[in-house]
Amino acid sequence: MHLRSIAHHCRKYLISFPRLLRSLHEGRFIVKEDTSSLMDPSERYCFKPTLHWNPQLEEYFIKAYGADHFARISEALTRPSRYSCLRVNILKTTSDAVIDKLMTMKREICLDGKSDGDTNSFSDERVSDDIHKCPIPGLDYVVFVQGSGPHEVKYNLIPNQPLKEVIVSRKCAEAVLRGAQVFVPGVLACSSHVEKGDSVAISVALEYPQSDGKWGTGITRGVILQGTDTDPHYCQRAGLYIGQGTAMMSRAGIFRVLQGVAICMSNRVFDLPSFNKVLEGDIFLQNLPSIIAAHALDPQKGERILDMCSAPGGKTTAIAMLMRDEGEVIACDRSHNKVIDVQNLAAEMGLKSIVTYKLDALKSVAQKGEIDIAESVHGECTPKPEPIVEEIIVNGNRDNSRDNKKRLKNGLGKNHLIGARVEKSKGFAANSFDRVLLDAPCSALGLRPRLLASEETLASLRSHGKYQKKMLDQAVQLVRPGGVLVYSTCTINPGENEALVRYALDKYKFLSLAPQCPKVGGPGLVGRCEMSDGYVEEWLRPGEENLVQRFDPSVSDTIGFFIAKFSVGCKDPK
Repeated sequence: MHLRSIAHHCRKYLISFPRLLRSLHEGRFIVKEDTSSLMDPSERYCFKPTLHWNPQLEEYFIKAYGADHFARISEALTRPSRYSCLRVNILKTTSDAVIDKLMTMKREICLDGKSDGDTNSFSDERVSDDIHKCPIPGLDYVVFVQGSGPHEVKYNLIPNQPLKEVIVSRKCAEAVLRGAQVFVPGVLACSSHVEKGDSVAISVALEYPQSDGKWGTGITRGVILQGTDTDPHYCQRAGLYIGQGTAMMSRAGIFRVLQGVAICMSNRVFDLPSFNKVLEGDIFLQNLPSIIAAHALDPQKGERILDMCSAPGGKTTAIAMLMRDEGEVIACDRSHNKVIDVQNLAAEMGLKSIVTYKLDALKSVAQKGEIDIAESVHGECTPKPEPIVEEIIVNGNRDNSRDNKKRLKNGLGKNHLIGARVEKSKGFAANSFDRVLLDAPCSALGLRPRLLASEETLASLRSHGKYQKKMLDQAVQLVRPGGVLVYSTCTINPGENEALVRYALDKYKFLSLAPQCPKVGGPGLVGRCEMSDGYVEEWLRPGEENLVQRFDPSVSDTIGFFIAKFSVGCKDPK
């Protein structure tokens, strides 16, 4: 009997354990005390995010940077840059003309004293008077628009009355911190009785590992908030309030429609301008290190240049602009839709030298007999005089199955935009480019603001490095002797930065690090890293650190970024 009793209690706790664990993850483990009454409102209704890294990742980064430095990096990553960086299209206008137009917009805002109702426009945002050219030599085609923050937001707290609020997704919140409004798809939950025109507070729900191994918030969209500790993520959301705004529709309307502005922000923790649909074709909103990466490539008129992973097209168009649109810029991406994004941006900026292809970077070097062959891929299915518009190919075979007929009847999917046309390349000849930019897909751990550390693990970071080495192998083959290769990432991970440089220099003796202009970022990391599992990572050697650029968000108010520039020598082994 005693053993049966023990078994009964064991089963009871095992059954309840997943529920208790989920409550802990959600930050709402129920105790007898009312936590809402114990928490100081100033501690709850504020913005004090903390990044909680995977323990192995944290150990690795502390070995790389030191504990204090990594803590500063983590804190900086939770905040947006306090300025907007605009690259001016000097083929159509000038920095002075852009500054004049922006200042005119600002004066009109001041005269009106309020927004004109267009919630996406620059004129809806409060910006400071500081609009000026970038002071870095050679970058006078870049304009800085200063923002401000962090600000202390005064929420409409009424004693014994719940605060009207909405919970938004993390990605929505990060966009709001950069200057966006709250759009309908980003709203997860809302207080009851919220009507159009009401003032509401905005808080953030972060993801956590679910029982199926995936990450999610665990919130069913449309949940009614009661303003008590039974609300989703109640304790977890303390210190994750990003501002206050005006509801543009009722609670019912928010969860009834699929798009539109749900909340127009009026009081932000960080006040940054939005440039959506502002001076289109004349300016492009771009992070400063990305502009510098294109500048470091030093493209010249008449050259043939390859951007291996070009989407969304910011660096591609920057390269074409620096060449004065004279030459050929080949822009590739493996995604059909992303190639179309590059095409659209090039058209918007009036650039003619950009040629786009759908091509996986791992297959950039053509096989024998397939050099520079391109086939047309159509993204349309509109009636034509011909009996057959296009054939549907599945796994290399024509497929007339019912599923594909249904797919055509229901419309084209997201991978085939209506009216789109993309050329599919089979690769390029070795040594056929003067310069190559490899802005490699990466862990993106330098992007900011970020409210969640990462879903990455030490194993996944190492996997990124292996993938990047394969792309680098392709890039090296495509640059002609005497040419230039630039490698860049938007991550703080040395395994994708300095370790890749070490790999390239050790494997390809004809590569050498080249000076970069302008030199804005700091030095790279020198030495090696040994992990507890025996894994060893080699970084830069003394004398190499000042030939790369590492942008540290805790030092410069930029994203985390890395740039290495290689000169390509004679490839002849003799």
